[in-house]
Amino acid sequence: MRRAVKKKSELEAFDVATHLRMPEEMAAYLDACIVESDGDSSFIAKARGDTARAYRALSGARSPDFATILKVARALGVQLHASAA
Repeated sequence: MRRAVKKKSELEAFDVATHLRMPEEMAAYLDACIVESDGDSSFIAKARGDTARAYRALSGARSPDFATILKVARALGVQLHASAA
């Protein structure tokens, strides 16, 4: 008897940037990532990159300087926050 061969299913890569359309959504996403980061700066940097890609102001080809991050945040209508751990 011949066994049925299962095909591997192909999944599309999920890109959160395509789902962040409003400044409020971007702010909520970035804030949630800051809270969930547990101090992992690379996690926050990736979230920051996601919102920047959503804004389409940055290409993702290079790491933006902090001045660019502040300009993007201002353009998005969001503020960066810090709190004691």
